[in-house]
Amino acid sequence: MDFLLAGLGLVILVLAGDSLVKGAVNLSLRVGIPALIVSLTIVAFGTSAPELLISIAAVKDGAPGLALGNVVGSNTANILLVLGIPALLAGLHTADCDTRRSYVQMLAATILFIAVCFLGPITWMHGLVLLAALGWMLFDAFREAKAHKNALPEVEEVEGADPDMPWWRIVMFLFLGLVGLPLGADLLVDASINIARAFGISEEVIGLTLVAFGTSLPELATTVMASIRRQADVALGNVIGSNMFNLLAIIGITAMVGDIPVSAEFLTFDLWVMLGASLLLIPFVYFRVNLKRTAGVVLTGLYVAYVVALLT
Repeated sequence: MDFLLAGLGLVILVLAGDSLVKGAVNLSLRVGIPALIVSLTIVAFGTSAPELLISIAAVKDGAPGLALGNVVGSNTANILLVLGIPALLAGLHTADCDTRRSYVQMLAATILFIAVCFLGPITWMHGLVLLAALGWMLFDAFREAKAHKNALPEVEEVEGADPDMPWWRIVMFLFLGLVGLPLGADLLVDASINIARAFGISEEVIGLTLVAFGTSLPELATTVMASIRRQADVALGNVIGSNMFNLLAIIGITAMVGDIPVSAEFLTFDLWVMLGASLLLIPFVYFRVNLKRTAGVVLTGLYVAYVVALLT
């Protein structure tokens, strides 16, 4: 029953997150917020809403290890699995992408996050530092995009945008998103805690595996479609942006709700796996190497090995 409830919670989270993004995007565009700002903030934050609600619910329910495991596990899954499976299926032509600037920012966010973990437990003061770094990165992304006006996204290109969407549908999407997200998060967190206790597995491991995999499914779907459409820049940008938001926004905000202790296992193993996975992208970002099927096999295999190591 707990596995069914966890699955139901994941489904509700995915659908509610998508609904919230659609409602927020179209509301923002209707009231005159530029499409650029919408794409850099509302869409990025909206797609990370499930992870945020899970982390907040976990801290409130006395399972902060689940929150930390969710973020670290999601970032590892985003690189090894979310990029590995599309590369395995169709390959990603990353040689034509220029994501060096955002990739360096992701590495900087990862190193800052690891440093904060070693200063743990993560408190509201650490949360402020992470949120300040997020603010600077968003400002830098906005300034960079504004400097290249030919690269500005049109309204139709912003995820979830529909210029003809009526007001009642916008309100409905917002309502479903705002109601569904906390409901799905509560279901998933409660079921995950019960599963951990029943099988003698730590909350951290459940967060690193079950919860992290589930919350990475939207990114996986987006990346697979981008691979099929030969949009490697979208796939790579989706992963890099999601990882930065996970580390800086989700943990930053969650730390305002309550302290997040960092277990020894994270400090000696999981954080370094996350950093190592991030460094694996260097050839594809800097040396114009395509993510071919061979690389997809390696990345996916590494993720499977990581999960097996956690569970055994």
